[in-house]
Amino acid sequence: MYLPKHFLVEDQTVLAQLISEYPLATIVANLDGHFEINHLPLMLSADKTKLYGHVAKMNPLVKVASSSNTSITAIFNGPNAYVTPSWYPSKQESGKVVPTWNYAAVHAEGSIKLIEDAQWLRSHVSQMTNLHEPTYQSTWKLDDAPEEYVQLMLKAIIGIEIEISSLVGKFKLSQNRPAQDYDAVVEQLEKSPKEALQEMLQYMRAPK
Repeated sequence: MYLPKHFLVEDQTVLAQLISEYPLATIVANLDGHFEINHLPLMLSADKTKLYGHVAKMNPLVKVASSSNTSITAIFNGPNAYVTPSWYPSKQESGKVVPTWNYAAVHAEGSIKLIEDAQWLRSHVSQMTNLHEPTYQSTWKLDDAPEEYVQLMLKAIIGIEIEISSLVGKFKLSQNRPAQDYDAVVEQLEKSPKEALQEMLQYMRAPK
């Protein structure tokens, strides 16, 4: 990943927050000479050293985890937004401005292994459910489903653990623009009713 210093984020708390808010990861691995790409929700461990998830037993990631090359990259994409140069006050001064795209992303590199413990898998799925259900003001629990059905579903999946060797973020949030341009972008985002732009606004407002 191309990573200019002014966009680099290494604060583990900040990176963990993005992963928590945008848990759907794009996982990239090498399998028999080609890229194996999957999209999976993952959970970061409390000590920020591991990512946990689960996949269908037929998923090629199972082969990756069982191969001699278990290296993978998990990419978490946060908010993003097109930024028009018409927002910049500097446009009036020199005209030397161009559009850009702001975004925040986290890359986690590491190695993947399988977790086949049935008790762990049930606990993991229950924990993930309990984490995300409140998003919809729902109280649904794994125990609400018939146990026989739950066990049938669990037999079709397998747990994964990614041991993180590198966790880094790229937050491209107009930091490279003059202060007046940066403030103008924030002002324009404040006026937008679009949820995606409001999410970007929160990241730009966060303490630097």
